[in-house]
Amino acid sequence: MPLMRPNVVEPAVDNQMQRRAPDGRQQAETAGRMDERAHITIRGLSKTFGEATVYDRFDLDIPRGRFVTVFGPNGCGKSTLINMIAGLVPIDAGEILFDGKTLAQTKIGYVFQNYRDALFPWMSAFANIEYPLKLMNVAPAERRRRVEKLVDHLGVKIDLKRYPYELSGGQQQLVSIMRALVVDPEVLFLDEPFSALDYEMTLFMREQVQRIFNETRTTMVLVSHDLEEAVFLADYMLLLTRRPARIADYRLIEIARPRGDDTLSDAAFVAHKAHCLEIFQREVRRA
Repeated sequence: MPLMRPNVVEPAVDNQMQRRAPDGRQQAETAGRMDERAHITIRGLSKTFGEATVYDRFDLDIPRGRFVTVFGPNGCGKSTLINMIAGLVPIDAGEILFDGKTLAQTKIGYVFQNYRDALFPWMSAFANIEYPLKLMNVAPAERRRRVEKLVDHLGVKIDLKRYPYELSGGQQQLVSIMRALVVDPEVLFLDEPFSALDYEMTLFMREQVQRIFNETRTTMVLVSHDLEEAVFLADYMLLLTRRPARIADYRLIEIARPRGDDTLSDAAFVAHKAHCLEIFQREVRRA
């Protein structure tokens, strides 16, 4: 189904045309082509934690084969959103479908923020990567074939016989990403995957994730606290308000791939970043 135009709290900059929906919520013509096919469809999503309402009748479409980054104020529910979509956190109400299918009918991958806790320290890197296939009762020979094919495809130069504690932080996170990819997921979720890395390794891992996306065109949804990173990686950037979270903007980032260091000083990149910063600061001031 085509993407539904998102509900937003008020028009973002760029002279977007605003209109009032029947239920009283405001809508806007957001920048970008919203006629793409929706891969993930979210309708009426609601979630509370105790007295805190994080989402209340939240709607969102995520397009197929696109890289969507999620950005917003601290505590607005960015990680909660992808955790609900991925089935790690139960929803209170609403519906989440993957091309019309349920989560149980969909193969997903998930890369956690803390790679140190995500990998099994008693297993080699290779064993960590093949573990999801083992859970799926894939035969040992086929598991090895799939891992070796993935390693060859990505051009990974890591000794996979080593254990996680013998690898650098970036190498451990790369192993985590490969473990998520080895099942050939329809959707890959990444929850602040670079937050525990130093800046040099963050830049390296951004390049690796972008290369993986360019080669696989897997639908990816990444949560970030870094505005530059969120704009740099995104096809669409989802900016959320404070709780209960609503869509502040859903912006198409039309910058050619592959993106490199020169992208950071490109006029289009600078303009997108300034636009998103203005919206973010507006939402922070709402506190």
